[in-house]
Amino acid sequence: MRTHYKSNKWLLSAGLWLLTLTAVLAQGVRGRVTDATSKAAIPGATIVVANTNLGATTDANGDYSLSLSPGTYSVRVSFVGYETLTIPLTVSTGTVTANAALKEGSASLNEVVVTGSRGAGRVKTESPVPVDVINVAQLTTQAPQNNLTQILNFVAPSFTSNTTTVADGTDHIDPAQLRNLGPDQVLVLVNGKRRHPSSLVNVNGSPGRGSVGTDLNAIPAFAVERIEVLRDGASAQYGSDAIAGVINVKMKEATGKLALSVYGGANFSKGSNNFNGGSDGNNLQIDANYGFRVGKAGFVNLTGSIQNRGYTRRAMPATGGIFNAYNAIEYSVQQAGGNLNSLPTNIDAIKAGALGVGYFNAATQASIAGATTIPALRTILGADVTDNELGRRGMQRSDFNMRVGQSSLQSGQFFLNSAIPINQNHEFYAFGGYGNRQGNAAGFYRRPNQSRTFTGIYINGFLPEIHTEIIDVSAAAGLRGKLGSFNYDLSNTFGSNIFNYNIQNTLNATLLEKSPTTFNAGGLNFKQNTVNLDLSKKYDILAGLNLAFGAEARFESYRIKAGDQNSWAGYDVNGNVITTSTQAAPTDFFGAARPGGAQVFPGFRPTNETDTKNANRNSVAVYVDTEVDLTNRFLVEGAVRFENYSDFGSTTNFKFATRYKLTNNINIRGAASTGFRAPSLAQIYYNATSTQFVGGVPFEVGTFGNASQPAKLLGIPQLKQENSRSLSAGFTATAPKAGLTFTADGYLIEIKDRVTLTDQFSRPGGTPTGSALTLQRLFDQANATAATFFANAIDTRTMGVDIVISHRARLGNGMSLRNDLAGTVAQTKQVGNIKGSQILIDNGQVNRYFSEASRVYLQESIPRTKFTLSHTLTANKFDFFLRNVYFGKVTDPNTVDVNGDGFVGAIVVNGQAVENEHPIWGARVITDFSVGYNVNQFAKIVVGANNIFDIYPDLNPGPVAARRPNGVDASGNVTYAATPATIDLSNANQFVYSRNTSQFGQNGRFLFARLNFTF
Repeated sequence: MRTHYKSNKWLLSAGLWLLTLTAVLAQGVRGRVTDATSKAAIPGATIVVANTNLGATTDANGDYSLSLSPGTYSVRVSFVGYETLTIPLTVSTGTVTANAALKEGSASLNEVVVTGSRGAGRVKTESPVPVDVINVAQLTTQAPQNNLTQILNFVAPSFTSNTTTVADGTDHIDPAQLRNLGPDQVLVLVNGKRRHPSSLVNVNGSPGRGSVGTDLNAIPAFAVERIEVLRDGASAQYGSDAIAGVINVKMKEATGKLALSVYGGANFSKGSNNFNGGSDGNNLQIDANYGFRVGKAGFVNLTGSIQNRGYTRRAMPATGGIFNAYNAIEYSVQQAGGNLNSLPTNIDAIKAGALGVGYFNAATQASIAGATTIPALRTILGADVTDNELGRRGMQRSDFNMRVGQSSLQSGQFFLNSAIPINQNHEFYAFGGYGNRQGNAAGFYRRPNQSRTFTGIYINGFLPEIHTEIIDVSAAAGLRGKLGSFNYDLSNTFGSNIFNYNIQNTLNATLLEKSPTTFNAGGLNFKQNTVNLDLSKKYDILAGLNLAFGAEARFESYRIKAGDQNSWAGYDVNGNVITTSTQAAPTDFFGAARPGGAQVFPGFRPTNETDTKNANRNSVAVYVDTEVDLTNRFLVEGAVRFENYSDFGSTTNFKFATRYKLTNNINIRGAASTGFRAPSLAQIYYNATSTQFVGGVPFEVGTFGNASQPAKLLGIPQLKQENSRSLSAGFTATAPKAGLTFTADGYLIEIKDRVTLTDQFSRPGGTPTGSALTLQRLFDQANATAATFFANAIDTRTMGVDIVISHRARLGNGMSLRNDLAGTVAQTKQVGNIKGSQILIDNGQVNRYFSEASRVYLQESIPRTKFTLSHTLTANKFDFFLRNVYFGKVTDPNTVDVNGDGFVGAIVVNGQAVENEHPIWGARVITDFSVGYNVNQFAKIVVGANNIFDIYPDLNPGPVAARRPNGVDASGNVTYAATPATIDLSNANQFVYSRNTSQFGQNGRFLFARLNFTF
């Protein structure tokens, strides 16, 4: 079946919504949840309607509302530190009021969760699989973080996400990982419906390299009530991607309240402004949320958010050569009003310009005057004159710094969540959002002495900028209710993510003086539409059985949009687009070829766009999911899901989970499942050329599609799906009188045929023949000197343990205390050999297929140990929040002489010497603190800090001279070069901290203030 998307989809959804306003409106339930003793309101309490997935959360005043059709229900009310209360409820006509007064004393992690179950919600300590419940609504009024990825990063130890720097598009969408697996191995739901992934594929050097994740920050945090994180494989329940688990984002449903938040802050750090102190990274965000009732039972909840965030800078004064003697002559000629465009071939003009350089000594002037050819002048004028020329131009080395740090951001977001009963058996619901985020990140500085710079436009070189526009649209609508004795839910969910590139303050060096300085470089577009039908019924068999079954149909499309010609093309000396190897490209004065395309990010080519014209996929699935309480103590769950993909065939997956109550306060649980992940369309079809720096040296790297001719010639096998097996076991224990809860869960996840991004395969040099000649021509057509590919390179095994300990206590006199300790220890390892083809083996290229750097990115680039300890003290009008997060050590994928023995350590892998001496960045503890004061019932002020002690990662080593491996001798031992090489991971003092991995970023202390208003 072929699916088409039209721009009027939003109009259709709006029309459906408006039509339902004229329908016969059913009834509603509203109420307030309070402390039974103090009568104080309890915000964040969970209300779940038994045997359904309907529920709500109380707002800041303890109020909630539900839309229910007439009938008899059982409503469960729960909150941390209180006994769960079950309320029998009959809904007939009008609005029913159901208040709840909770008694203190039950376990402190007894929120009811619905993720991972298609039956009634369960207290999470009684769930057969681990589920974390994160009260985002509370954190967005209390904690320093104000977007979803950072909120989760500092709350959930099993979750990792950080901003990157100088990583092209990845600077604008933070990769997010769960349980030490990839960003594309966790499924994100919104209100229980599948969320679309981003259109961006991470191809640069960062954790999550080679993956396509979901852009959680496209969802405004102020629109979110809570997040449930299912830490278990769930492909048999939810389909592809749920290997690591599921993140279910529950949106706000409150009505009758207008909530406003004004948030401002900045990095007041010793590292701010390139370590000159002061502040940078200024952040201003304004959020508004308002809900209103529709009829007696329906609701519409609206959220708007705008943000303006500045960039941060964390570089030291640039070292190394910036100006050569020819640059000094150029400056003289420019200052005299001369023509720089013709200067490289005008010997007389060069000699005249040299006379204007006052610091050239007599010998230098004489040598220049005596030169009769351009090659002779090249020998003389290649000398470095940086220090003299800086003084002459009144500049400093810091003027040539890169902009290392977080990108700047301006965003506007909107989200709607609604549900409106149609009659006593049916309810219409809709939710969705629109977001527009515009970012600005910079690349490597193009210095005047480099062929990538044309000094006729930028006499001092330039810092190119990647400006992005990310447009994210989501829209879901459906009907749910009762069909006979069955609960049903029929829905359609659409999502789109557009990523546009505009490159500024740059040039196309092959166009010389004719080059523009701003380029439309094209963009990426991903669309997804999912139709679901879910049916369930509760049976009075044994101690209760819930049967659920359903079907899903999903359509996906991926497109690359070509940029303007001058953004991607290289031009020959006659100004024509280079299409053959015989056309001569322009060179700089020293004869170095000038690269084509916009500097920092060459645009997407028409061939890139053409290659994705059929990048579509259809899939259909059916599932059966059962939950049976064999006794009041023994729960068993099982699920089977069959799925068929138009491009990958069929897969069947299962899940079995169980929980047994040893006592009323102790449970043991376990689960076993299989899972899968179909390679994303971007991993199959993405193809482009980008500038990547390896050891500070620029390379034009082409990422070629898996089915491309270069892939076939090099022996890259066709992509296939990942398959997984997962086991978990754990227990929960509660001490109600002490207000304590303890959970511990261990897990094992084995993934077969894991998709990775290969290392770089070099362009064949010289004058090759046969397939090597074909490869050379294909590389040249893509303007690439190296190539990477997506491939099923390895199998992996991930093992880990998660623990959660929570405590809640009432201290009297209006005071309460909550303490939470959570931690994870996890490790991912390659299992077996690299799965290279025979062609790769025969050509000795298996180590490029899955390199040592790829191994580190996959296994050691994010913390394998992470703990968070938080305390929340409420004392009448005040609340105090303190959190310490322990981020374990990580390994940098680069290599250097770490131990100081003069060698870069190496091992023999597949008969080749592979460097494996990596810097290890030590563990750190980051402390957050805030104080809140309720001015009155309408206003609250919060002030605080993230990273209050201004902690930074370990420093990158500066230039290190060491002998590197150059082969393997007959005895199988690594041999080393006779002469040391200089290795500089800081790239001339620019990357003070690693750009490739970091536990918590490199911005230092962030101070903030937040004003919250509720009307």
